Amino acid sequence: MTSPSKVTKRRKEKSNNGVAEKPEKQTVPDDNKNGKGKETKKFKYGPLPSFPSQRVWSRGIIIIGVVIYIFYFSKSTKESVLAKQSETYIRRSQVVECSTEFLEDIKQYKGCIPEKCGRYVSDKIVTVQEADILKKLAIRVMADGGSSGGASIMDLHTGALSYKDTFINVYAQSGENKVLTAEEKKIYQLVRKKIQTSIAESFGIEFNSLHLTYPTFFSRLTGVEPKTRHDEYWHEHIDKRTYESFHYTSLLYLNDYEKDYKGGRFIFLDNIEKPTKNVTVEPKKGRVLMFTSGHENPHYVERVTEGQRFAITVSFTCDSTKAIADPKM
Repeated sequence: MTSPSKVTKRRKEKSNNGVAEKPEKQTVPDDNKNGKGKETKKFKYGPLPSFPSQRVWSRGIIIIGVVIYIFYFSKSTKESVLAKQSETYIRRSQVVECSTEFLEDIKQYKGCIPEKCGRYVSDKIVTVQEADILKKLAIRVMADGGSSGGASIMDLHTGALSYKDTFINVYAQSGENKVLTAEEKKIYQLVRKKIQTSIAESFGIEFNSLHLTYPTFFSRLTGVEPKTRHDEYWHEHIDKRTYESFHYTSLLYLNDYEKDYKGGRFIFLDNIEKPTKNVTVEPKKGRVLMFTSGHENPHYVERVTEGQRFAITVSFTCDSTKAIADPKM
């Protein structure tokens, strides 16, 4: 016979849909768990410090860091060297897209339209001996004048020479034949023809479509403080905007960057309004730099800090009405 207590127990078990109730499991407090029963991480050197609004401050610091990074790198420019002073190049070039303004202007001159725009450097057009003769000529003539500021020029074709804060005409004072020797004129004409030939070959144009144009001049740059606007040679500019007749520009360097002077590098900009990348040419005695004169080649000359930088600018036009003749023999 079954006892009443056992019958009652069975009825209770069946009353819960036939599933026996299980006794609740009691939890034992654990020092390694937080109030929610999750394990808390132990730190080797104790808990990390915290303070009110910690998350807000952290985000603020990150935002400030990003702003500083963007500001710094948006102002800085990357620089690449097209020609190093320590290297010798038969010919090195960089092609750039011709500006619309340049193409619109030059299309009227048959045989003078470049196959491509760009910049060329060569150390094999002019010899070091020829460069030395032209440098001695520049030094001798400029000894009779020279700017009070940091930039002096001497134009072989007009005789214009910087003199203090103005210009004088050395040909009017002494006569062209007394200023230039026959040998110097011969060397200058030879150098001019070699540069003209190289420009024609480099840009795929006809030699006879090029004409020497004004101004073509010697320059001596120093670190002396400027006295007039003509002394501030380090400003960004575009040759075609400064001299309307220019279509092709060339420079012949007569002494060496780093050896004879500090600074004075020639620097192309990718954009004159918002430059982001510079392309640099380091001057070297006898080195010739040639480039199209349009808006595709904005540039400036780095300010000289020590010594004297000598060069000669030889410019060409496609417009025969803007041509000038070589100095007479």
